Amino acid sequence: MDNIELTYHLNEIDSTALKVLKHLESKVILFDGKMGTGKTTFINAMLKAMHSDDIATSPTFSIVNEYKLKDDKIYHFDFYRIESIEEAYNFGIEDYFYSNHWLFIEWPNRVEELLPENTQTITITKLDEERRSLKLTINKKLLTENNAMTEQKF
Repeated sequence: MDNIELTYHLNEIDSTALKVLKHLESKVILFDGKMGTGKTTFINAMLKAMHSDDIATSPTFSIVNEYKLKDDKIYHFDFYRIESIEEAYNFGIEDYFYSNHWLFIEWPNRVEELLPENTQTITITKLDEERRSLKLTINKKLLTENNAMTEQKF
């Protein structure tokens, strides 16, 4: 596994999102971090870096939000309120997970057994009110010719 670690000030979030995007090798991104660390805020910066006109909002109650890209889309999940795997199946999680669109997943541990194999994880830690630590984990063992990105897709 490879790790890329960055520390950023909130006023540097857009440039940090650009740096992270350059290292993505999968369209399935898991976001890890405690509540209030800025996962959705970072997703919003990634949307901007991917040239989306949409603004990310937390899908805590809707479970999934959809954002448009020029030739693709992003499904942004927040599984904080999911209480069972059955609940995930009931809203059609498999259709989303195997859609070949971008997946940004907050609280992935709630549906861990359903996650696709080709994931990368962004862990965000709050250092203080203005600074965050970010770690991007790339599990190259799980990336295959069929699921790794070979060119930028945004």
